[in-house]
Amino acid sequence: MGILTFLTQPWPWYIAGPLIGLTVPLLLFIGNKSFGVSANLRHICAIIPNKNPFFNYNWRQAGGWNLIFALGILIGGFIGGVLLKNPQPLQLAASTQADLQAIGISSDGLLAPKRLFSFEAMLSFKGFLLLVLGGFLVGFGSRYAGGCTSGHAISGLANLQLPSLVAVIGFFAGGLVMTHFLLPFLLRF
Repeated sequence: MGILTFLTQPWPWYIAGPLIGLTVPLLLFIGNKSFGVSANLRHICAIIPNKNPFFNYNWRQAGGWNLIFALGILIGGFIGGVLLKNPQPLQLAASTQADLQAIGISSDGLLAPKRLFSFEAMLSFKGFLLLVLGGFLVGFGSRYAGGCTSGHAISGLANLQLPSLVAVIGFFAGGLVMTHFLLPFLLRF
């Protein structure tokens, strides 16, 4: 198998998981930094001159490295999703396809179903509710919880922080409620 073939195939959990897990000690060892992404919006807002005391801090010292990390995420996503895109359609288990069909979503072979994630969907009331309002609530919730899923689940749990355990349990519970109750309800009307 060539390197390009290897890079375009999904990586198994036993490769991707440890690579993500090793990010935490690497960041702590190299620069005494914690892994997390949600604070970047605050850092971006602090770059723009304003009078709000919440954004009045030295963003270069607090989050300059984190903004570079977030830029790396965008570049890596472009490389992985566009340049090294797997040419095969997404393979879903028959049970997952049946569950999606039950709520009116057909598997189109893409990572995100176009019925939910497209500009056409976003311009409808239902799509606006799901994408824009949902995105706002996720962003608000991550700041209210003191961090995002990656910060709490990867860094916080690795540091044995009880607030991170509570936040991760809340993230999973919210995800289960959304998946099994709210999304099917919202897609019906």
